[in-house]
Amino acid sequence: MKRISNLDELINYFTRIMDSKECAPTVCAIPLALLGAVLWRKDADAQIEVRGYGASTGRMLFVKINGQRYAFRHNRDDRSIELRLNDHKGEIRARFTNKTSVTEVRSIFETL
Repeated sequence: MKRISNLDELINYFTRIMDSKECAPTVCAIPLALLGAVLWRKDADAQIEVRGYGASTGRMLFVKINGQRYAFRHNRDDRSIELRLNDHKGEIRARFTNKTSVTEVRSIFETL
């Protein structure tokens, strides 16, 4: 698990996600809205963490919002990004695709 310790690392992480040839067409734009929502709602003292495999870009992002840990996970089967409680096995709180509006993203994050 890698902690994102500064804005440059976060930008680098999201640049790799956005530029990835593996980025499914159904989820290649929604990370832009999710990044804004995470920065808006994350706990002030919370670290953003990413987990990948080997040298690959992290496939999961973890953040605390209102003291609750959440995981963002790319689900290749249904081509969405899942928001889960705690970790990759946690309860799914939301699913996001490019069809998810910014208003929906805001509404979901306001309830966390």
